[in-house]
Amino acid sequence: MEQKIEFKPDLIKRYDKAGPRYTSYPTANLFNDSFSAADYRAAADRSNKEANPKPLSLYFHIPFCDTVCFYCACNKIVTKRRDRATPYLDHLYREIEMQGALYDRSRPVDQLHWGGGTPTFLSHDQMRTLMEKTGQHFSLMDDDKGEYSIEIDPREITADGVHFLRDIGFNRLSLGVQDFDAKVQKAVNRIQSEEITFAAINAAREAKFKSVSVDLIYGLPFQTVESFLATLDKIMQVDPDRLSVFNYAHLPTLFMPQRRINEDDLPSAAEKLEILQAVIQYLTDKGYVYVGMDHFAKPDDELVIAQNKGQLYRNFQGYSTHADCDMVAMGVTAISQVNNIYSQNVRDEDGYYQMIDEDKLPLMRGLILTDDDLLRRDLISQLICNFRLDMEKFGIKYNINFADYFKNELSRLEVMQEDELLQINDNSITILPAGRLLIRNICMTFDAHLKDNQEKRFSKVI
Repeated sequence: MEQKIEFKPDLIKRYDKAGPRYTSYPTANLFNDSFSAADYRAAADRSNKEANPKPLSLYFHIPFCDTVCFYCACNKIVTKRRDRATPYLDHLYREIEMQGALYDRSRPVDQLHWGGGTPTFLSHDQMRTLMEKTGQHFSLMDDDKGEYSIEIDPREITADGVHFLRDIGFNRLSLGVQDFDAKVQKAVNRIQSEEITFAAINAAREAKFKSVSVDLIYGLPFQTVESFLATLDKIMQVDPDRLSVFNYAHLPTLFMPQRRINEDDLPSAAEKLEILQAVIQYLTDKGYVYVGMDHFAKPDDELVIAQNKGQLYRNFQGYSTHADCDMVAMGVTAISQVNNIYSQNVRDEDGYYQMIDEDKLPLMRGLILTDDDLLRRDLISQLICNFRLDMEKFGIKYNINFADYFKNELSRLEVMQEDELLQINDNSITILPAGRLLIRNICMTFDAHLKDNQEKRFSKVI
């Protein structure tokens, strides 16, 4: 597949409205509290009884952070007290036991991810025990072929700590940087030197991690094109395999820490577009490929290879090469995707502890997907990951006449085709270079659940 991206400012301004990021479809705001533990157990049972049961993807949410980053929209517990992790882990171990009992041990764990919060808030002993407890109840792979990743905070880990993570089974690593500019760092309360950042990345290279990904954010206070390119210049010194360059969505009514950011210090919409355009030009000139949804990777990266083959996948953990997995997520607020359901755990620490103590799966809400939801989820996933959809094959797969089933959607795509965002022929929808930045808009055309109040629920696409 030819992987190019074309930046057209006028089109971007016209299409820059709020919409989902489609880590799931339907989106999490549609989950409901009528969903029960019995619904979840039934889905797990169905998944075990499939003719060819899927491998598993495990996610663990470690919510603790030592300090708060003002831009953060994650579910987190900010505390200096490291001992708060002890009761949390004790309850997480019990959830691992309960969840593990629901799944056939013949199903290997192809994908594992620790997110947060800050997983490296935990001590080495705690991290080793968590991995051991996981292996007692799920079939972890011991040949390093799984996609086992962890998010780290370079301020929370030494070079020896990075080697330790490799020793206990992780082979992919992502770390937050956001921006190296001192004024920006102070404004968002994330003071992080180049030295400790580079030390973590260099240690990952020495430990032979298969992939190192760096997270940056554009749209933060005091950022300019020049300052952000200066950060990129520094990052290029350590040659990351992947970069995620996220748009900062300022939603202070939803996320309390963001109220500590002075809106007057934020770059204007026009300035943000200039930064984005400069980033795209910079990284493509350096040889990185735009994978999609803010992600760039080297041409030989496994994500790019999977995309070339039409095999890339996306879920709550981001892009993955392991498409055919049931995802079992544990810890507060974690979201699972098993068979034809989504389920989400309770959000607060006390509620989580109470349900675990009562020997209950700590579910808060969920959703049973309809046949229509399932086929639209597949369609949106193919577009957002591989930028192409074979309509004929899709129709055969779901026993539908594609043109009839999606008659209204195809009609709405005609404007986007006139704007050269995509091309439709008798058999396929192909996203053109100018449409790749606006893939969320294209996917929204096929979203049967979007409501009029989406501006309040979702971030802007750019």
